[in-house]
Amino acid sequence: MPVLCSSCAEKRAVLKRPKTAHSLCKECFFWAFEEEVHQTIMSAQLFKDGETVGIGASGGKDSTVLAHLMKVLNERYNYGLKLLLLSVDEGITGYRDDSLETVKRNQQQYELPLKIVSYEELYGWTMDAIVKQIGLKNNCTFCGVFRRQALDRGAMMLKVDKICTGHNADDVAETVLMNVLRGDIARLRRCTAISTASEGEGVVPRCKPLKYAYEKEIVLYAYFKKLDYFSTECIYSPNAYRGHARTFLKDLEAVRPSAIMDVIHSGENLSVREGVKMPIQGTCGRCGYISSQALCKSCVLLEGLNRGLPRLGIGKHHRLHGKILSQQPLTQAEERKLKAVDF
Repeated sequence: MPVLCSSCAEKRAVLKRPKTAHSLCKECFFWAFEEEVHQTIMSAQLFKDGETVGIGASGGKDSTVLAHLMKVLNERYNYGLKLLLLSVDEGITGYRDDSLETVKRNQQQYELPLKIVSYEELYGWTMDAIVKQIGLKNNCTFCGVFRRQALDRGAMMLKVDKICTGHNADDVAETVLMNVLRGDIARLRRCTAISTASEGEGVVPRCKPLKYAYEKEIVLYAYFKKLDYFSTECIYSPNAYRGHARTFLKDLEAVRPSAIMDVIHSGENLSVREGVKMPIQGTCGRCGYISSQALCKSCVLLEGLNRGLPRLGIGKHHRLHGKILSQQPLTQAEERKLKAVDF
């Protein structure tokens, strides 16, 4: 006997929500999912009337669902926002070039302006060229650091007031676990924040409207809405540290379905003991971007690439920042250590 929707009790249920275990028809699921995101936006006061908001668009399921929802909710509830799409081209042949074609189709479908910034124009490097020099072990470090700054630079070009990204509940829980495993207290304190204030010149406030949305439900929403998105994983990400945290989280979820929200709420309620030394936020001595060191991570990584010293930005080499800033030559021993690459 067919199961009826537990919300309207009229139509046949087509799915069981992973988040609540309710059996719903498509229309009731769409409404429930959209209303939850709306409530997240309103309760956290993520936007103000009249703001220009850049939507981080990669062509993947999360950013495509985010762009769709932002347009729908902006019109339904009259947020009064001017929406734009902002994409970063990392220069990964066979992956990013294909996903950007999806973003360009989304631009037409949602009738939103699109700006694409590339690593090549910003840094003079593509990820293909970076991987050729450094190998596959630490490439995600380079990509993550460069992408964060590239989004800010693109946002500054567009003069947006805020950037919203498609980070979902699974992403946030994974980040909490990664920071616990790395003992990174500074990032652990701020990784569960749904929004960030402007941290300095050249840094645009960010927010995560999908923070409490399960990845499984985002996939279901995209599937039943027949949204146009790109589903291939990055060809350079199989060895990413996040992948291990994701696998661990999925194993936890199989035993305890509420594990994702449990981890997020734990991260939100963590406090740091008084007297624990925390990094002091300053600015990079070269580019002016936010940094707790003399040089920001992006400038150090870029310097390493340009000097042929791929390990310069990997690990703790803060004592060399002064030499880099003053353009002093490194010793032979320092160069030998920094040239070592783990392929």
